[in-house]
Amino acid sequence: MRTLLLCLLLTITTAGWADEPAARVNGVDIGVLRLERYFSEYLQAQGRALSSIRNPTLYKRLRDQALAELIDKELLWQEAQRRGIVVSQAQVAAHMAELQAAFASPALFEQRLADAGFDRAGYARYLHHELAAQQVYAQLSAVEEPSQGEVEAFYQANRQMLQHVQNQSDKPQVIPEQGLLLARDALVAQRQAQQRQAVRQRLRQSATVEIAD
Repeated sequence: MRTLLLCLLLTITTAGWADEPAARVNGVDIGVLRLERYFSEYLQAQGRALSSIRNPTLYKRLRDQALAELIDKELLWQEAQRRGIVVSQAQVAAHMAELQAAFASPALFEQRLADAGFDRAGYARYLHHELAAQQVYAQLSAVEEPSQGEVEAFYQANRQMLQHVQNQSDKPQVIPEQGLLLARDALVAQRQAQQRQAVRQRLRQSATVEIAD
């Protein structure tokens, strides 16, 4: 969670900057400056440096991927508003405190906020926005618990892969029960990934998204 919060802080941008839109989502602008800041952190998360990308085609593809993520974030926030998702002040304060704890002192935290163009109140509003989007995403991406029969069928279809995963563990012998537990987790993860993709596609299809040239 602390890593996530640090990423949130690194990717924020101030609404007060004069900015040109990189995209417009249901009439709401995503500014170029916001995209450039997010793009830098997007590359960092992938272990890439902006200066190392010399292929224009690759640069454009990665930048477009970063913009797509920002568009999805905006769509999720708008969906959270439509659904009346409530994020309490206590939740925001708890996340703020956890983020501050990652810095050596409150002064350094305040300076990091100021560098990004925020005071505490402004960042709290941003954090409220982000937490609401995450909450609605989790709700929309939830999947039902698979049945025992579905888990067993998944295990049989993926036995070799699951046994390889088990053999990487400290336990020297593959036990069917352990295999079924791994199969259950892998099946749930697969369905969640599919559901998250479906959620993003559904939100995009019902939205008006304009990408600037």
